[in-house]
Amino acid sequence: MVAIGKTERYINEAIHRDGAVLSVLIDPVDWPSPDAAIKAGIGAAEAGADLIAIGGSMGAQGELLDIVTKSIKEKAGVPVALFPGNIATLTRYADAVYFMSLLNSRNPYWISQAQTLAAPIVKRLGIEPLPMGYIVVEPGGTVGWVGDANLVPRNKPGIAAALALAGQYLGCRIIYTDAGSASSLGPVPVDMVRAVSKAIDIPDLVGGGIRTPKEAADVIGAGAQWIQVGTAAEKAKEPKKAMAEFVKAIKEEGKKKR
Repeated sequence: MVAIGKTERYINEAIHRDGAVLSVLIDPVDWPSPDAAIKAGIGAAEAGADLIAIGGSMGAQGELLDIVTKSIKEKAGVPVALFPGNIATLTRYADAVYFMSLLNSRNPYWISQAQTLAAPIVKRLGIEPLPMGYIVVEPGGTVGWVGDANLVPRNKPGIAAALALAGQYLGCRIIYTDAGSASSLGPVPVDMVRAVSKAIDIPDLVGGGIRTPKEAADVIGAGAQWIQVGTAAEKAKEPKKAMAEFVKAIKEEGKKKR
C-alpha cells in the first residue's frame, strides 16, 4: 500500500475541516504565455484555492512545465500537483502527481502501462503519488479522445458508481470523474455525482465543464468533496477574483455538509 504523504494528508484534512476543497488546473499550453499561467496559478492560491494542479492532455511538458511549476510553487503557498497527460508531464518541482488509472479506457496503456513507465521516474524525482481512479464522462473532450475512453453516458449514473467502487476496491484513494475540459454539455450531472459519492468511501473529485460558482456548489451539495476548475479561470477577465468566488461558493456548501 502506498503510504499517505504530505499532500494527500493535507487534502484529507481540508476536506474534514471545510467539507470541500478546490483545485485550480493551470494548463500552460492554454495560456497566452508562461508568465500569464504563472500569474493565474499564484492568484488562484491567493484567492483561497487549496491546491494548484498543472498539466493537461497535450503538450504540457519539458521546459515549459518546469518553469511554470517551479514559479508557481515558489510563491503559491499551497501544494502544487501534476495533472499528467502522459509520462512526460513530470517535473521535480511539483509536490505531487495525480497517479491516475483511466478506469474506462479501451486501451490498456492508459489503465496500467503508462503508470508502469512513469512509476520509476516518480520515485526517482521524489514526487508524491496520489493514487487516483479516473473516469471520463460524456462528452469527454480532449482527454476522452486521447485516452480512448469508453465514455460513461450522462444518463447512466450507475455505471459511474460501479466504476468508482471498482477503483476503490483496486486500491485508489481518490476517484476523479471528469466530463472533459470546457465540456459542451456542462459538468458531470448531479445525479451521477450523488451516485458516485454514495457508492464510495474515499474523496470524490469532480471536474470538467464547471463554469460558475453555483455549478460548483451544486456538485458539492450532491456529495462530492473536491472540485477542480480550469477553463473558468482561463476565460475569466480577472482569474483571481473569479477563483475567490468559487472558493466562497464551495466552502459555504461544504459547511452545510459538516
